[in-house]
Amino acid sequence: MSDFSLSPDLDLRVAQRTLEGLKSVPALAPRYAGHDKILSLEDVAALPALVKDELNVALAHLEPRAGTGATWLFQSGGSTGAPKVGYAPTGFYMAGVHAQWQPLDRDDVFVNGWGAGRMWGAHFLAAAFADLSGCQVIALGSVTRDEYGDWLSFLAARGVTAFGGTPSVLRLWFAHARATGVRLPSLRKVLWLGEAWHPQLDEDMAVVAPRARRWGMFGSTETWVVGTNTPDCPADVFHPLPEQLVHVGEDELLDFTTLNPDMLNPVLRYRTGDAGRFVACACGAEGRALRILGRRDSVVQVRGLGLHVDDIVAQAEREPGVTRAQIVVTEQRGRVSAVEVLLLAGPDAPPGLAGRLRRDLMAATFTLSTAFQHDPESFRVRVADALISNERTGKTASFVIREES
Repeated sequence: MSDFSLSPDLDLRVAQRTLEGLKSVPALAPRYAGHDKILSLEDVAALPALVKDELNVALAHLEPRAGTGATWLFQSGGSTGAPKVGYAPTGFYMAGVHAQWQPLDRDDVFVNGWGAGRMWGAHFLAAAFADLSGCQVIALGSVTRDEYGDWLSFLAARGVTAFGGTPSVLRLWFAHARATGVRLPSLRKVLWLGEAWHPQLDEDMAVVAPRARRWGMFGSTETWVVGTNTPDCPADVFHPLPEQLVHVGEDELLDFTTLNPDMLNPVLRYRTGDAGRFVACACGAEGRALRILGRRDSVVQVRGLGLHVDDIVAQAEREPGVTRAQIVVTEQRGRVSAVEVLLLAGPDAPPGLAGRLRRDLMAATFTLSTAFQHDPESFRVRVADALISNERTGKTASFVIREES
């Protein structure tokens, strides 16, 4: 038996319907030849995995519509590649999430800090979840850096009890509050979705809001929310929803199959690039929990060699004085012409930080030392005022690919 999150006695009619939809797409039909019935988990495991480009082909052909209410169109992805269109019904599948996970209650004053507009779904997803929770909501959305001080004073005065956003954005809020001496004594809950949790948040929250604890959601803009965790769970361990069938495949790559009859995206063994394994969660909850190991697609090909972005970023962020790091890969006509490591440095950063880190990376990283052997000046490390972020979502990816003519 393949490694699935749920037991074999499942109703797989939604998966069967999704298969029929994918088989109706001319460009994808040959991939599913010989796959006619999904009656068991073995049948699911035998299906070819679906990846982002193929999902986009399917959506362009199917143009799904919600059975009732509006069909919302969103940009799907776009942190490290070109975004495409994804679909969701009114409610954004939050009823199933709320049935399993209830960090908010009617007494909460919740700040929705996910960016609004520009066709990103997280702000509206969080709003739908807050609606089910019955709490008060401050729909903050996107805020520029020079507005943090005034907003933090307002939020403190309002006695906010819950704050939600991507970890990238949350780090900016809490770092600013800590640096300027702002305290949020009423804050008890920090909700997050969109990126991995970062331990720097724990340090800043301990100072700014010592009563606050983290509550996480895991998923993607194609699958929507797959699982949730609580303060009693490790930050990288999530409990899958009953309507999400998670499969651990070769090289621990995860794929996802929806069992939700309202799902508009044809999610059938959809592979996001995330890796993981099933574990027993420290919270003691029953059922199989999922530890997220990171993204297998964080390996970037640099002149024929694989550069492990996460390893480089982690090494840079271990340096004293570095608060955040990001890799920018510049391509010209499909070939990598330069790699740059950007550093956000704190006031305690030692002199010569960038130069020393560059020497260390070149000496310790085979890909960098080999790829740039003949033009070492094309690998750079520098301290920046800001990292490159997605203006639409506020997310800051570990790496950015930039095209130059």
